[in-house]
Amino acid sequence: MPALCTATRLGRNAPQRWRFPSKLPMGYRSFHGKKQLEEATRFLKVSEEVQDAVALLKPVVALETTIYTHGFPYPENVALSSRLESIVRQGGAVPATIGVLNGVARVGMAPDELAELAGSSEKQKVLKVSRRDLGYICGMGMAGNKMNGGTTIAGTMVLAHLAGIKVFATGGLGGVHRGGESSMDISADLTELGRTPVALVSSGCKSFLDIRRTLEYLETEGVLVGAFADGRRGSVDFPAFYTRDSGIKAPKVICDEKEAAAIIYGQSRLNISSGLVFANPVPEKHSFPKEEIDNIIEQALELSELEGIHGSDNTPFVLAKIKELSGGRSVAANTALVESNVARGTKVAVELSKLELGPSQDGSRHMPGQLGTAQFSPKPSTTEGTIRSPTATIDRKPSLDTVQDTNVLVAGSLAIDFACDYTPLTKKGGDAPALHTSNPSIISQSLGGVGHNVALAASYVGSSILFCSVVADDLSGRAALASFEKSRSSLDSEGIQILSPTTGARTAQYVSVNDAKKDLMLAMADMSIMENPEKSLDFDNFWDPLIRRAQPNWAVIDANWSPEVLAKWISVAKSHGAKIAYEPVSTAKSTRLFTRPSYSSSSASSKPAIHPTCTIPNNTIDLATPNRYELAAMYSTARESGLFESAEWWQVIDSLEMPSGGSRDRLVALTTPDLVNEGIPQQSIQLLPFIPCIITKLGPHGVLLTQLLPRGDERLRSADFAQYVLERSYGDNGPVGGVYMRLFPPAEVLDGEDVVSVNGAGDTLLGVIVAGLARGGGDDTGLRRLEDIIPIAQRASVGTLRSADAVSKDIERLGRLLECI
Repeated sequence: MPALCTATRLGRNAPQRWRFPSKLPMGYRSFHGKKQLEEATRFLKVSEEVQDAVALLKPVVALETTIYTHGFPYPENVALSSRLESIVRQGGAVPATIGVLNGVARVGMAPDELAELAGSSEKQKVLKVSRRDLGYICGMGMAGNKMNGGTTIAGTMVLAHLAGIKVFATGGLGGVHRGGESSMDISADLTELGRTPVALVSSGCKSFLDIRRTLEYLETEGVLVGAFADGRRGSVDFPAFYTRDSGIKAPKVICDEKEAAAIIYGQSRLNISSGLVFANPVPEKHSFPKEEIDNIIEQALELSELEGIHGSDNTPFVLAKIKELSGGRSVAANTALVESNVARGTKVAVELSKLELGPSQDGSRHMPGQLGTAQFSPKPSTTEGTIRSPTATIDRKPSLDTVQDTNVLVAGSLAIDFACDYTPLTKKGGDAPALHTSNPSIISQSLGGVGHNVALAASYVGSSILFCSVVADDLSGRAALASFEKSRSSLDSEGIQILSPTTGARTAQYVSVNDAKKDLMLAMADMSIMENPEKSLDFDNFWDPLIRRAQPNWAVIDANWSPEVLAKWISVAKSHGAKIAYEPVSTAKSTRLFTRPSYSSSSASSKPAIHPTCTIPNNTIDLATPNRYELAAMYSTARESGLFESAEWWQVIDSLEMPSGGSRDRLVALTTPDLVNEGIPQQSIQLLPFIPCIITKLGPHGVLLTQLLPRGDERLRSADFAQYVLERSYGDNGPVGGVYMRLFPPAEVLDGEDVVSVNGAGDTLLGVIVAGLARGGGDDTGLRRLEDIIPIAQRASVGTLRSADAVSKDIERLGRLLECI
């Protein structure tokens, strides 16, 4: 919608400066006529996203670029730029990164433009652009000398104000240098604040400046200065960048972001033309003790004086020396405070947007939607058109009234899946994409994640599911929860926790690159959100009440969780009487059952999920579904951990009375020579005391079931199953009656052109298997029916191979077959 139409629709709440017929920022009003407007765009380009956001009164946060061009080295600066923009978006605002690229000032930069500017500092001289430099660098660009520049606080404020942006977040404010009363070395940031109405959120002044004189100068310029209380009471210090304590009290104390937004709103309505400074102290865990940082700064200043470094070169020189003298700790503090400032500046911008929009017709505040996504809430809003703040649902509690008795609990990953299928332009292109270049492909997006896919498959064939996972309060998290509400499955989002942006969590994403036959070539997964420690996840108040209400027969736990959280999930599910199925996910993560939680590496009392005493009947895992590579990794890790040397393991193996000469011939008869040569049946048997049922996925070669049979199992007595009983236990003691091994051939071998996607086939197999087992309750009767369940699960897996979806909905018809078992 054009800006003019938007302003007219918003009526009296729309800023007067937006009532002109062009998508151009406020400063262009002073140019008269079409030619002048066209000339202006040669020097300044404001992105469409920023223009629209300002016109619609959405929250916008300005970000400077000297921090990338002069503060951090490449490629750390590129990563930081992306991270800061993500923080703004996760907080519900639009980032407006400001800089000069190829001689043109930019407000709002595309990712490739930002990467180009940040990366150019390695290859060429990048100017440090303050107010005085804007005309120079843009004019030289018009003359053919196109330079890049990182804007300082002053330069960023000028351009932000031209674009109509009121909130600006950065690291540290410039100020009066020590000895400035004689040298007149005073940052242009201070004079800019005296004449440009933009609110600055920073961590106070750089520690090596004269803070007292800086505050005096700002008072003279008519700039309001306040510090966020950040939970403190009474008067607080004006922060000194690396430390929260400067010894100088802040002129004003700001309690929270709502107060800061109200001050900005009041000043703008009074048409006061000076800026505002909101000082946000460095996060406490990164704050230097005042005495320590003072000593470091004194040394850095002495070195700058000895080497005669003055003017604009002084600040970067002193910062470099502080980094050197602090052993790099200053860089970590710098990064932490910048991220904290951007997060707080975003909250201020969100609150300011609410004030500028005014009350909605029903009397409540409303916040414009972000990028057209659904509101970030697992349940639809009761007020049409009202979108809650993105952080409003972080502390939500599950509604136990909506949770019914369930067959299956699935605790695992929920991710946004991207599948890239190579599509060669000609037959000569071969089946595999070329490396080190772009390739033609079809890219599809869907809701995925191992846990999600398993839960979806089980629900399609008739199981009632409680799905537990975690997403971040970000754009992908919103998309995931919105997809849940629109999906055709019976899954709901009641068991999905939402992590705050302050945790730094990102919703999981998975990208697969497939060849022309749809076979996986390469996959990349960002599952870092699943690595969060147990203390950041609310088991006691969020998940435990849900599981207690649901009372599942089976629980599926996938290995994307950290070893600590994986062990916690197993413990919680076991405490509610559920049997445990383990999905290893990948070769690297499959071993987490045997890995001691890292947080407790020094604690002898903390153990991995499987340790020497976890043998049948005290096993923690009842079933696992590795592929051949995951099985090998699990076996190797168990062996290296000494599990096969324990008395408990040997007691179970000895009870099977395996022949001393080995069982190779028998294993070959039950499987194939190739599988025996690879060691797959042998590895399965070795793991059985800890995991009494292992279903190994062998792709086009089928599925291998290896299982410890309890005493009294009907298969030990039936002639129909005698060929699959590898060994029997003839003793009277112990829970084990024998070893059962059966190779199930594939349900169907598909040609390459019949395979649409391979991503969810294994997850579908496990989902249907567990759905079938759960129908038999939580006892061993379900496990006895695996011979009938596995072929149905294989058919379901083939259905998913033929489907573009992570799990084919066509498998619903197979639910009737499970009912007949």
